[in-house]
Amino acid sequence: MVLSMKVLRIKALGIPLFKEELDISFFGKQRTSEDVKKYMYKISSNIYMNCAQAFIGKNASGKTSVLQVISLALNILNNEPINHIPSKYILGNTKEAIFYIYFYSEKEGICCLKTVITPEKNINEERIYRIVSEELWKKSLDKVKTKKQLTDFNGLKPVEKRNDSEKYLSNDVSMIIAQNRKNNEHIAIANLFSFTNTNTLPLTDQIPESIITFLDPTVESLYLEHNENKSLIHLKFKGSKEMLLNSAAELELYLSSGTIKGITTFMYAINVMEKGGYLLIDELENHFNKEIVSTIIRFFMDSKLNKNGGTLIYTTHYPELLDEYERNDSIFITQNKNGIIVQNLADLLKRNDVKKSEAYQSGLIAETSPQYEAYLSLKKYISSSINNRGIE
Repeated sequence: MVLSMKVLRIKALGIPLFKEELDISFFGKQRTSEDVKKYMYKISSNIYMNCAQAFIGKNASGKTSVLQVISLALNILNNEPINHIPSKYILGNTKEAIFYIYFYSEKEGICCLKTVITPEKNINEERIYRIVSEELWKKSLDKVKTKKQLTDFNGLKPVEKRNDSEKYLSNDVSMIIAQNRKNNEHIAIANLFSFTNTNTLPLTDQIPESIITFLDPTVESLYLEHNENKSLIHLKFKGSKEMLLNSAAELELYLSSGTIKGITTFMYAINVMEKGGYLLIDELENHFNKEIVSTIIRFFMDSKLNKNGGTLIYTTHYPELLDEYERNDSIFITQNKNGIIVQNLADLLKRNDVKKSEAYQSGLIAETSPQYEAYLSLKKYISSSINNRGIE
């Protein structure tokens, strides 16, 4: 059986787009009362994981960039070569990027992997990245008595350091590959960045009827058939004859973009929850109504349904989604002030009982709407444009 590691915290330094270090915790930092444990995944008696992490901010505030950093860190821990990871481009022209990835391993306990990455040019003068040093720390979960101790490795010596003389270790693959193979540990990662504004069906023959009915009750059945080098889509509406379609593009003539994206999202969500992995979605609300979005969030925050601790990590523009949360520590506010800043809502809003959407929209916790001067400038431009065209 493949075991799934749980990422506890990611710290990233030296990434050009960010004004300061990025520090994201995935475990519950606030007090975990009995009534909120049902929304979280239990690691130990006092350590619980948040299973739905939200990043909210206005346009161009850095939400997508944060998701790219998280994706890169997850894939580094998953033994993927950095130069094969699409989100490597977030490293840009860094001089030196440093990742601290804290994670829980059933076999090894609490671990911290420090990975230092630098750029170089290949023979085609393309920028590529290599790992120049790594260190790994470990400690027993039994030694962690408080949440503060969970990711504190001060005073401990690394148990392993990267050795570039290792013959078969590529310079863009983390040394953690040896431990993962020994322990048969892996992280299931579903990255839906490419589905933000486009839709395609997941590669599956049968799409569960319950998903289709939830998204579009007029559809009776939908499934894929593979014949030699060709695939056909079977689509049947209630009370109508079955249609045979040749592509997902053709399917868009009959189903809404929300239904198609919904099928993809729910199929990946099921897989991630089954394997205790991570589902990353940029702009979760795109093509969806609020009820569908809320349903996805609630499924991940239902510990009876999400038994293996699958984690949803998403960005959004919609403050009303924040009211789905009982806690503040799984919500992050992004702002761009000559560099991206990411703040945990628990650090900005101490009380959980304050309505989060109202606190956000009011500007109490961040600069969350376009500046008034920009609004007036835009209004003046539109007025001038309309008047000038009227004269013509």
